[in-house]
Amino acid sequence: RHGNLVFTKAAGNFNPLAAMAGRVCIAQVEELVEPGELDPDEVHLPGVFVHRIVDVGTGIEKRIERRTVAGGGR
Repeated sequence: RHGNLVFTKAAGNFNPLAAMAGRVCIAQVEELVEPGELDPDEVHLPGVFVHRIVDVGTGIEKRIERRTVAGGGR
């Protein structure tokens, strides 16, 4: 609820750096937790960098395109 973010999977690779570099950071989150529920060592992006939070919940369909390419093995 205070904006501290924990990323899952590959989202943690570049999202914290992009959020810190921008003027405004809007986070789309699947779960909001109460203050004190997150271990400070597990926070990937401190809330000071987050300006707005949009709670979408976990029931949304994630439409992710996946492309598999078979090639000549170069």
